[in-house]
Amino acid sequence: MVVPLLRSLCSTTRKSFSSPHYSHIKPLSYARSFSTAAATAAADAPGGALDPGRLRNVAVIAHVDHGKTTLMDRLLRQCGADIPHERALDSIDLERERGITIASKVTSISWKDKELNMVDTPGHADFGGEVERVVGMVEGAVLVVDAGEGPLAQTKFVLAKALKYGLRPILLLNKVDKPAVTEERCNEVESLVFDLFANLGASEEQLDFPVLYASAKEGWASSTYTKSPPNVKDMSQLLDAIVGHVPPPSASLDAPFQMLVSMMEKDPYLGRVLTGRVTCGVVRVGDKVHGLKNTDDGTVKIEEGKIVKLMKKKGMRADPVDSAGAGDIVSMAGLSSPTIGHTVANAEIMTALPTVVLDPPTISMTFGVNDSPLAGSDGSHLTGGKIGDRLLAESETNLAINVLPSTSESYEVQGRGELQLGILIENMRREGFELSVSPPKVMYKVEKGVKLEPIEEVTIEVDDEHVGLVMEALSHRRGEVTDMGPVPGNMGRTRMCLTCPSRGLVGYRSVFSSDTRGSGFMHRAFLTYEKYRGPLGNVRKGVLVSMGRGLITAHALMGLEARGILFVAPGMETYDGMIIGEHSRDTDLDVNPVRSKELTNVRAACKDENAKLTPPRLMSLEEAIGYVASDELIEVTPKAIRLRKRYLEVNKRKAMSKRPKD
Repeated sequence: MVVPLLRSLCSTTRKSFSSPHYSHIKPLSYARSFSTAAATAAADAPGGALDPGRLRNVAVIAHVDHGKTTLMDRLLRQCGADIPHERALDSIDLERERGITIASKVTSISWKDKELNMVDTPGHADFGGEVERVVGMVEGAVLVVDAGEGPLAQTKFVLAKALKYGLRPILLLNKVDKPAVTEERCNEVESLVFDLFANLGASEEQLDFPVLYASAKEGWASSTYTKSPPNVKDMSQLLDAIVGHVPPPSASLDAPFQMLVSMMEKDPYLGRVLTGRVTCGVVRVGDKVHGLKNTDDGTVKIEEGKIVKLMKKKGMRADPVDSAGAGDIVSMAGLSSPTIGHTVANAEIMTALPTVVLDPPTISMTFGVNDSPLAGSDGSHLTGGKIGDRLLAESETNLAINVLPSTSESYEVQGRGELQLGILIENMRREGFELSVSPPKVMYKVEKGVKLEPIEEVTIEVDDEHVGLVMEALSHRRGEVTDMGPVPGNMGRTRMCLTCPSRGLVGYRSVFSSDTRGSGFMHRAFLTYEKYRGPLGNVRKGVLVSMGRGLITAHALMGLEARGILFVAPGMETYDGMIIGEHSRDTDLDVNPVRSKELTNVRAACKDENAKLTPPRLMSLEEAIGYVASDELIEVTPKAIRLRKRYLEVNKRKAMSKRPKD
């Protein structure tokens, strides 16, 4: 009897860690043990929990591409974790493909006799909600700034959030090994960061921040400026600075258990896995707890349950633990209803912790059922009900997205930017969904009878020869230049700071890449709501609209090439109302791309001409989101992205075009 029971227990344990969500986590027996300090950092506090004085909770924040995730790799490796590949914490497929961090990740490392809970955050403005909801879990932050580029738009955003929560940042000037970075440049960047702190209202304690110099790529950090440390090249000085500068959590182990949920994952075996920082008390496996949430009428109990599993992320693996104490960041399973922003507490506690207040969404898109003639040919999830369930599940794990039912079988999805919503659409597409998506609409406000619109801060760096093109394009989009000057250390480059309405920046990134021939950098972040700046100039030409259904022929496209830029190639399927190209003029043009060459019985030398076509402009999902106009839709299937008119019939389109616009 004993042997079968042991076998079943072992298989259950293996199953719980073989789920897709923990695919990047190695089992305990196969992972290299951390340092011996991890063993000595075990509990000397009551109930087996770690003494809060030994804990340090730190977030790594920065602008996009300034080296956060690479820095986390080096810190994990320094403390003995087994790193399977570069950018190991970017565990989502789209993160590895695009080279950006999309979701915040938590892990812990042991350094000397201290336990450091580290949070890696996204740097892109569209994923700012990930930063906002995890910054409340930590007492300190490592602000990573590229020593060559200096503080940019998103640096200001993430730093403002950190200072608002009273965090004490450590400034890390990264990439100092670049040839263009000098000690004078580092001093200049340090002054810019100090000014940024002061402008954001930092306290005197926060202004007294330590400065370190590092090359995360080479794996070293130093408290003094150097291109290459003379002695040991490692991250020990940064780790010592974290232990010395970041205060331990001020929490009581004797109070009843409370935890605010900051992250949520779904596991096929454990169910809902809730992650957060234990605010007070000690939690053990088997404890009876309940979920609470704040409403307008007070605190409401959501669910009662029992903790079936406690886990703590260590390096690249999740270790089961028996208990966790105040100040520590842990994951728990056993409750099926609480989500991000809810409180998990002991049964005698009936007070919910205050939730994180997120910035409001700035754009919205409508997701609906794909009703084109080619619907159902690629995907497996086609109905409005399935689309709605998927969107509601997304809004549970991502608080920066709001989902509102629109008309029958369509939903309004509100978010921070087209990249954030584009990632959601791409994930749904890979899961087998077919849907039609409307172009993004900016969310306006009306205060005291004045129409307000979201304004973004834009930082642009281009070659001098492209400045005129960029400024002309942004003037059509209601952009206003606030600062302009040469880039330090880069001859022939100009940096511009502008404010521009969010609606003017939709779809501009691809235009910007074309105008600067791929040599420009553009970064943007939400700034504020301001008075409506008026209608945009002419930012797009008309389109070529198909008026036939079938396979596109090379013969037909040869005659259409002179009309504009084509989006399709011979052999693709088309239908009435599908957009196949951009017209060279400002009006739409109905064309027949399925016309075939008539056969005759006359034979003559050189009669048949070879079809030589220019390669078409194949749009990515983000380009399509930024391209479509208000009377158009994007048809998204697992195998194709097509642009189409909202009304497929020509006569219906003409009738609707005569209606007054909103």
